[in-house]
Amino acid sequence: MKIIYSEKHKLRDAKTELHGGELVKPFEGPFRAEWILEAVQSAGFKDVSAPADYNLDVAMKVHDRGYLEFLATAWDRWAAEGFAGEAIPVTLPVRRTQMARVPRNIDGALGYYANSVETSISKGTYEAVLSSQSSALEGADWLNKGNRSAFALCRPPGHHAGIDTYGGYCFINNAAVAAQRLLHHGAKRVAILDVDFHHGNGTQDITYRRDDIFFASLHGDPVDAFPYFLGYADETGEGPGEGFNANYPMPPGTPWSIWSQALADALVRIKTYGAEAIVVSLGVDTFEKDPISFFKLTSPDYISMGAMIAGSGVPVLTLMEGGYGVPEIGLNVANFLKGIESRG
Repeated sequence: MKIIYSEKHKLRDAKTELHGGELVKPFEGPFRAEWILEAVQSAGFKDVSAPADYNLDVAMKVHDRGYLEFLATAWDRWAAEGFAGEAIPVTLPVRRTQMARVPRNIDGALGYYANSVETSISKGTYEAVLSSQSSALEGADWLNKGNRSAFALCRPPGHHAGIDTYGGYCFINNAAVAAQRLLHHGAKRVAILDVDFHHGNGTQDITYRRDDIFFASLHGDPVDAFPYFLGYADETGEGPGEGFNANYPMPPGTPWSIWSQALADALVRIKTYGAEAIVVSLGVDTFEKDPISFFKLTSPDYISMGAMIAGSGVPVLTLMEGGYGVPEIGLNVANFLKGIESRG
């Protein structure tokens, strides 16, 4: 299996995250990719290469141009104001607020484009974001050459990034960009399967009114879990996208025996839809020891998960999303890739 990994992810090394009323060391840091890379190589996945540098042409088809311009300039604008810390919004547009105008001041622009406020923008963030989306695009191009699988070790992750919003450690939506690339290559229908613990609210925002991308997300019930405001089962798409959005919210303590039933249903729907490829938003924060999640999957479950998805019979591009704080995240990713390969 092709493993795509960029050292440039290390350029995003934020020092602050708003959590529990305090500024703490972020749960999402360079160590995550390093643990994962070491584990997948130890498991025998040796074909590791860096992506080419891709531009934003594909990203502009799924994200707002003004938002992408904001990402490119946010840190420099923040630093130019002379602020000592990392960039975190202090004010947000709320219900019944006039939202059509982007504030000129960087403080206001941060709030306009944020969908959550735990995620700081730090020096090097934008360069790392570009390398992350390049890894996703390289993976899509690898499938387009006739290959059956690839794993893009994307960091920062992407599934909380919406059309014009960032948050949840995400800035460009790698899964949506990869799906768009596959469509550009000639696929008529692509599925994005989000198995991260947290709902892919950004991906849903991008795909909700589209019929060429089927989106399925298995996640913690939004009444209990971040990002809270999307991910209910009655959200099924809108307009041309009606029927092409499937959410599977599940309660605290969900084990593999229950979680896997949701996966089986999602895979049936993806097959019925006629997807020609599956982009997997892989989060291993469904693991029983994850510090910011509440599902109870165990390490062997990820082998079964990969095998079930590979059993769909279509090419699979796996992109890294969440999984935090425990060394087993590497083992769990390696196990998932073993499951993908077990079906050839």
